Amino acid sequence: MRPVLPPWSGTLAAKAAAFITVMCCALAALLGVLVHVQVTNQTVGQARDQALQRLTQATERYEAGDTLRRGAGVDPPELPGELRDLAVAGERGTMVAEREGRPTMWAAGPVDGERALAVAVDYSQQARTIEGLDRAILWSSGLAIGATLLVGAFAVTRVTRRLHTTALVARRISAGDLDARVNDPRTGPRTGPRRKAGPQDEVAAVAAALDSMAASLQGKLLAEQRFTADVAHELRTPLTGLHAAAELLPPGRPTELVRDRVAALRTLTEDLLEISRLDTGRERVELDTEQLGPLAERAVRAAGNGTEVRVVRDVSVETDRRRLERVLGNLVANAHKHGRGPVVLTVDGPVVTVRDHGDGFPEYLVAHGPQRFRTEGGTRGHGLGLTIARGQAEVLGARLEFANAPEGGAVATLKLAPE
Repeated sequence: MRPVLPPWSGTLAAKAAAFITVMCCALAALLGVLVHVQVTNQTVGQARDQALQRLTQATERYEAGDTLRRGAGVDPPELPGELRDLAVAGERGTMVAEREGRPTMWAAGPVDGERALAVAVDYSQQARTIEGLDRAILWSSGLAIGATLLVGAFAVTRVTRRLHTTALVARRISAGDLDARVNDPRTGPRTGPRRKAGPQDEVAAVAAALDSMAASLQGKLLAEQRFTADVAHELRTPLTGLHAAAELLPPGRPTELVRDRVAALRTLTEDLLEISRLDTGRERVELDTEQLGPLAERAVRAAGNGTEVRVVRDVSVETDRRRLERVLGNLVANAHKHGRGPVVLTVDGPVVTVRDHGDGFPEYLVAHGPQRFRTEGGTRGHGLGLTIARGQAEVLGARLEFANAPEGGAVATLKLAPE
């Protein structure tokens, strides 16, 4: 099984810190080994040369019959066995070994057939030098790694903080706050009286692209909102005239068709005006305490579609009665228009569900929510009713979700905050 890593291990800062640590440790180890090997070879070489030189002097004194100096002797008991065997075999050699608890450089050579003449040179100072060098390498490597980590963490944290700010602004834009901007100082002008000091890096380029995209999107949405509001306002006057003219027509089937189409156009115009008001974000709620069960029953009676109301658990909510009735009425009307009966509205505490038994919501609507006039795959669209319902729910501070029941049918769930 793969180990479960903590969430912070996947951050850019953690990955950069791990990379810097590994690279610093590898570089420190490589340099430490190179310095250790070089100094050790030099120190051991000098001690070996000194020991061999004393061995030569001791051999000359021994062959001349003079007394050997201190530290030299024939077949001393402390002489390492391997070096003794080498000397008896007729070769000269050196070896570092312990003598009376102190590191010693031994040098030995053959004398008188199968005997070994050996000299011992104190190696304590050289050993302490190498040990001190190793400690210095470890301390300096630790300090270098620590300093590099601090500098790297500072640099990476500045980058990740800017990336986090950019991601936060992107989430605010996706949530509908089109005024959100990164405003990274590195995206400022490079020339002129307000020229910025540093060059623009990749993070600044991303921030500038996000700000540009948000500005463009905001401009297009504002233009769309203005167009929707202007069209709706311009249509109200001729539709009022059409409605008045339709009322003067003689009774008959053609007159009924004309009146029906005029009524549909008036409803569409009012929906467009309502959407334009919701788009501006300036809608204000008039809160009051309402019993959710009776309010849902009134909304269903006003819709007049024969919807069944089930009150599992009634609850008091602080809401805008008119807007909530509008939301429930639109959900019920959409279920009858685009689904199949029976349509059931269920009140279970602060949660209201509207369920039909038709083909269900389209996949795009479940995934992304209602979109104005959108159709897909040749199917009928869902008009403006669900769009208005979601907009009014947001004004109320409620959450409207869309899903399909496993056994078939569309389910719209409105979650209100209880009193």
